[in-house]
Formats: sequence, C-alpha cells, structure tokens
Amino acid sequence: MKIYKPTTPSRRGMTGIDYSVLTKKEPERALLKPFAKRAGRAHSGRITVRHQGGGAKRLYRIIEFGQPKLDVAGKVIALEYDPNRTSFIALVQQPDNTKFYILAPQDLKVGDETICSEKAPLTPGNRTRLKNIPVGSKVYNIEIEPGRGGILVRGAGTAAQILAQEEKYSQLKMPSTEIRKIKSNCFASIGEVSNPEHRFVNLGKAGRSRLMGIRPGVRGTAMNPCDHPHGGGEGRQPRGMHPKTRWGKTALGMKTRKRTKLSNKFIIQRRNKI
Repeated sequence: MKIYKPTTPSRRGMTGIDYSVLTKKEPERALLKPFAKRAGRAHSGRITVRHQGGGAKRLYRIIEFGQPKLDVAGKVIALEYDPNRTSFIALVQQPDNTKFYILAPQDLKVGDETICSEKAPLTPGNRTRLKNIPVGSKVYNIEIEPGRGGILVRGAGTAAQILAQEEKYSQLKMPSTEIRKIKSNCFASIGEVSNPEHRFVNLGKAGRSRLMGIRPGVRGTAMNPCDHPHGGGEGRQPRGMHPKTRWGKTALGMKTRKRTKLSNKFIIQRRNKI
C-alpha cells in the first residue's frame, strides 16, 4: 500500500496502490481499442445505472479470457496497469511473436512462462481443465460453458477453491462463500488474481471518484415524493418500518433471486449473509 503524508485534509488517510511491481512501458498498441462511454445509459438513452458519468479518458485493453492456443507456452514480457479493471494484466508473447493480455495472478513475474494445456503444471498463470486440478487448489477466471472463456472470479485479490471432484462436475467455493457445481471439462487458471490490496484503498477525496467516472449519490430521504419512496415530508423524516428501493421494492431482507432460475440446480450452498 502507498500511504501519503497528511499535507492536506484530503491527503490524511488517503491510500493508494504501489505500482512499483509493474513494468515501465507503454501499453501494446495493437491490443488497444477505443470505446464510447455511456454514463450509465442503455441503448434507449435512459439512465439504468445511476451515479456514473465523466471520468478520465481511457482505452480498452483486449484481454484473452479463454484459451488462445493449447499446448503452446508463452513468456510474460510485461506486467501492466489496466484502468478498466481492478487487477493487473500480463503481456504474454508466444514463439510465433503473437502477443496477448491475460489477467495477471499473484506472484507472476516477468520472464515466467504460462501455458494452456490438459497437462499444464500447477503454477500461477497456467490454465487447464477443472478435472485436472487437485482438491484444495485456488483458481480464477473460470468458465461456465466449455470454450466460452472465463467469466467467474476475475476481480482483484479473488480466488475460488476446489472442494470436490465428481464424475461430471467440480464443486467450487466462490469468493462470496457460495458453493456451486461447474462442469469438470471447463477451463480455469491456477492461482489467485493479482492486486489484493485494492480492497483497502481509501480514495480520500471526491475528486478521485470523479476521475474514476463515479458521480455523487443522493439519499432517498433528500428527494421529492415523485422521485423516491423515501422522499417528501415536512423536515427530516425517517424511512419508516419498511425501507424500499427507488422502484418501491423492499430493500432489507427481501430475496430477489428468481425461484425458477435455471442455475439454481448448480448451487449447493448459498452464500453467507454479511
């Protein structure tokens, strides 16, 4: 962690990430592409995600979440920062000079080799099928359907643990403590995602949030009755016995997952309540 001297009120308590482990180089130009910001708006133009907008300009890094080439080893030539995600990314070069980005696991260093194979060594960054990974190992960037590419466990410092191996399914304990079954022939990467200190970062001031594209949030009790169920009243009023969301649904304690959701049969144990 990077701790700042309290030279101003906003600097007091402010923390940041130590980027000294990253390679000092420009991002790979062929793996960059622009993308338009939508400020939380859907294709209809209506705001569907509040408190988004503005922020510093940034380019998207094309990440390889799947398996580019099986049984072909690649060498890590750089560890880089990605403004679009919480973890670090690694630039891998294969013998035919093909380059691509992957999510960097913890303890991966420049010069290490990574491979995607049925018989890949159990070292951080390597990728293999779940059925080939022993019980107790930590994995990330996990597929749900074979060949679709990693979807689960991609945030900074996260990892899932393999609890058991069945005939067709592997039992995994997710970062949320949920235990679920995933097809054993799906691919996953060995290790845990890099940058575990991300969760302890204290922004310190509102300006850093604005640079990240996060706009201020407004309390429902400060709104008018037409804008929120908590709005209105003479002076300050409590939220009442049953606090509701902006759309009138119960906010505390109400289950929102559909009972008929198809993936329910793969969940062995629900996550623990915080």
